[in-house]
Amino acid sequence: MKKGKLVVYTGYSGVGKGEIMKALRKLDDSVWLSVSCTTRKPREGEQDGVNYFFISTEKFESLIKENGFLEYARYCDNYYGTPEKAVNEMLEKGYNVFLEIEVQGGLQIMDKRPDCVSIFVTPPSFEELERRLRGRGTEDEETIQKRMARAREEKEYEKYYEHKVLNDTVERAAREILDIIHQ
Repeated sequence: MKKGKLVVYTGYSGVGKGEIMKALRKLDDSVWLSVSCTTRKPREGEQDGVNYFFISTEKFESLIKENGFLEYARYCDNYYGTPEKAVNEMLEKGYNVFLEIEVQGGLQIMDKRPDCVSIFVTPPSFEELERRLRGRGTEDEETIQKRMARAREEKEYEKYYEHKVLNDTVERAAREILDIIHQ
C-alpha cells in the first residue's frame, strides 16, 4: 500500500478551512483530518473527539512533557496540538493526513517533516475575512479583534508555504487543494 502524504493545512481564523475540509472529504475518501487537542471550550455543536479532543491545560502540559505531540502551540490563550501516534498510523494506511493548524504549528511540522505538503488558505481580502468571522456568530467583539490582529501578523508567514489557495468559493478551493495533493 502506498503511504499517504502529510499536509500542513493553514489559514487565518475564519477563512473557511472547515468548510473546505468538508468539501474535500466528500470529493476524496483518501483525505483524513487529524483531530487536534485543545484547551479551549467547545463551540456550539462541536463534539469531543470529532472536532477536537477538549482537554484541560494540566493534561495538555502533561502530554507536552511526554513528547506526545507532533506539534503544539498557544493561540489566543489556549493550547492546540497534534497527537503524533494517530497521524503516523493513518499515513501508513495510505491516507492523506491533513493537519488543520495555525502558522506556528505549521512551521514546526515543516521543520520536522520536510516531506510534507504545505498549503496556506487565504481570503479574497481582510474585509471579507472579518465579515466571515462576524458571520459565524461564535465570538465576542474582543475575540474578533484579537483574531483580526493575529491574521495581520500571520500574513508574514504565508511566504513559507509551498502553496497558497484563495478561498473565493469553497468548491474551487477544494478542487485546487486536491490537484495539489495528487501531483
